Amino acid sequence: MSAPSAVRALQQRITEMQVPQLGDRSVPTRSELASLLPGGALMRGCSYSVHGSLALALALIAGASASGMWCGAVGFPDLGLEAAAALGIALERFVLVPRPGDRTLGAVATLSEVLSVVLTRTSGPVRQADADRVAARLRERGAVLICVGDWPHPTSTLRVTDSRWQGLGTGRGILAQHTLTVQTMDRRGPSTRTISFDGGRPSAPRERILEALR
Repeated sequence: MSAPSAVRALQQRITEMQVPQLGDRSVPTRSELASLLPGGALMRGCSYSVHGSLALALALIAGASASGMWCGAVGFPDLGLEAAAALGIALERFVLVPRPGDRTLGAVATLSEVLSVVLTRTSGPVRQADADRVAARLRERGAVLICVGDWPHPTSTLRVTDSRWQGLGTGRGILAQHTLTVQTMDRRGPSTRTISFDGGRPSAPRERILEALR
C-alpha cells in the first residue's frame, strides 16, 4: 500500500472510531495540568514546547487519549510504552513512528491529518517555513502539536527546572512520587508551578506562582 493510501485508510478508520467533538477548540486535558496552560487545556490548531521532561509531555497527551482520541509520537525510538500507559496513554489508540530519519516534520504533518495530538522532538532549529507548513496543517485539521524541544512561536512553553523523586526509604522501597517544578511562558506571562505525579499519573498540583523578576 502506498503512503497516501495508508494515510487515507488510517484516517477513515480513526474517523469511524473517534467521537466527533465539534464547536469546542479545547482538547481534553487532565485537570491537574490545567494551570500550566492558557485556557486550562490544550487547544486545537496550537503548538506547545516542553523542555526537560518527556513524562510531562506524555501527561499532557493523556487526557485526550483517555477521552477516546487518537494520538501519536514521532521520533522517540526509546519511548517506553509501559511508562506511557502508566501516565494514562491508551496504547490501542497510539501511533508510534520511532525513526522517521530526516522526514520528522513530514511525518508530523501527515499524522496531524488523522490524529488529534502529535508528539515530536527537535534536535536543532526548525526552519520558520517548515514550522509554518505544520502550523497550517494543525489549524486546518484541528490537531495539537507537542514538541519536546524548541518550536517556533508556540502557544505555550513549559520548561522543567527541577525534578525530584520520593518514596525510597533507607535504601529500599519504590519511587512513588515524581515532582516537577515547571516554568511556563504564554500570553498570561511567566510563572512557576509545581506538579506531582503519583504512581505515574499526575496528582493535584502544589502550585506556587512566582512572577518573573525583571
